[in-house]
Amino acid sequence: MSDTRTKMTFDVSARRIDAHGSTAHCKEADLALDTDLGGRRDAFNPAELLLAALSACMLKGIERVTPILDFQLRGVEVRVHGVRQDVPPRMESIDYEILVDTDESEHRLELLHENVKKFGTVFNTVAPGTVLRGVLRRAG
Repeated sequence: MSDTRTKMTFDVSARRIDAHGSTAHCKEADLALDTDLGGRRDAFNPAELLLAALSACMLKGIERVTPILDFQLRGVEVRVHGVRQDVPPRMESIDYEILVDTDESEHRLELLHENVKKFGTVFNTVAPGTVLRGVLRRAG
C-alpha cells in the first residue's frame, strides 16, 4: 500500500565565501556558516547548526501543538548541550531542557513533552543516531 499524501520537501544551498566562512540560503534567508578551520565566534559551526535545528524543531512543535491542546503559555526556552565523539566523528549525546512559562498542570506539561518527542521531524531524525535525552519543565 503506497502513501498517497503529499510529502514536504526542503531545499537549502550553501556556498563557500573564503577560507573563513560560507553562507547557507533558503527561501529569502541567508545564514553565515562557520567553516573556518580555526573557528569563528560570529557564526554557527555544523555541530551548533544541528543543535540549533533540534531546538527550532522543539519550539516549532510546541507552536504547532499548543492550539490543538488549548495549552496556555507565556514563553518557552530550549537549552541544548551536545557532546562530540572524535573517532568516528559524530554527536555522541545530546541533552536538552525545555523550560515553559505556564500555569498548566504537571500532567499537561508531560503531554506537551510527549507531543514534542513524537511529532518533531528533526527530533526523530537525530534520536536513532545519538543518545538524546531531556526534560520539559516549568520555568521559574
